[in-house]
Amino acid sequence: MARHPWVAKADDGARFGIQLCAEDGRRDAMDRDIKANPYDALMESGKLVDQLGFDGLFIYDHVGQAPDPWVWLSGLASVTENVMLGSVVNCVFHRYPTYLARLATDLDHLSGGRLMLGLGIGYLPEEFKMLGVEFMPNRDRFRALEEIVQIIQGSWGDEPFSFDGEYYQVENIRVLPPPVQERPPIMIAGSGEQVTLRHVAKWADACNFNRGPSAEQTRHKLEVLRGHCADIGRDYDEILKTDFTGWLIMAPTEAELEQKLAGYYPDGLPGSLDYLGVTAGTPEQITEKFQSFVDAGIQYFVVQLVDGSDRETIQLLADEVVPAIQG
Repeated sequence: MARHPWVAKADDGARFGIQLCAEDGRRDAMDRDIKANPYDALMESGKLVDQLGFDGLFIYDHVGQAPDPWVWLSGLASVTENVMLGSVVNCVFHRYPTYLARLATDLDHLSGGRLMLGLGIGYLPEEFKMLGVEFMPNRDRFRALEEIVQIIQGSWGDEPFSFDGEYYQVENIRVLPPPVQERPPIMIAGSGEQVTLRHVAKWADACNFNRGPSAEQTRHKLEVLRGHCADIGRDYDEILKTDFTGWLIMAPTEAELEQKLAGYYPDGLPGSLDYLGVTAGTPEQITEKFQSFVDAGIQYFVVQLVDGSDRETIQLLADEVVPAIQG
């Protein structure tokens, strides 16, 4: 598998993508620039992400509690010019593989070749139940994922593609017109050492490690990935090493940060920030944290904003954090 041009940009230094969510209800207690519905905030923040020069603009795939990413990414494709578009990541069981390949291809056309297809196996049983989809054991979901990647890639080929697997069967599929990109990049999320990282080595252009591991643990995970690449004879540099921040909240000073957190949690924090999946800090603190992960081998950060109207965090990240990251 050749090194994708999007991956090759890692040679120029660390990059950032922003994943937006609909505005969180806890924001109601705070002043905001956008007082309309959360979908307006999504569009306005998306345009800002593009204008500020971030590499990616993503929307998560939890259709029971948030906007459908494919609908809103299509809208964002019309108001942005440069950012890669996608989801970190799509649950592959929310849509049949051939339909997912169709949606991805259409977004690649709407955006002029800016699709990044993120894939994962999902983790919320209640979401599967709501959608009427069986929540299979991890082993089965991982094996099904491997079939799905092959079906998607096959559907983008030059000839009709058939596949007879344990979980999926398709016959003579070919998505037409094909994607704008010769081969849209695929990200596989997760950090499981025996299965997920082997899938990444075999099928993906990018890995994605969720919030939680320390920089030293991330370094270890990357060495495991390097080993899987060596086992199958793949160049380790063909894979973009990315990290996911569950919810980033920034403010210029610690005092302003405390005030901002109090707006989100007026009754006090129901646990530690780490427990809540929140990364909060001043630009200096966030720079130090991200730099430690770059030093461990991370090349790309996907930073999620649960509050899609928090443009202060977007601006501080662009103005003060990104320029300070070395490597």
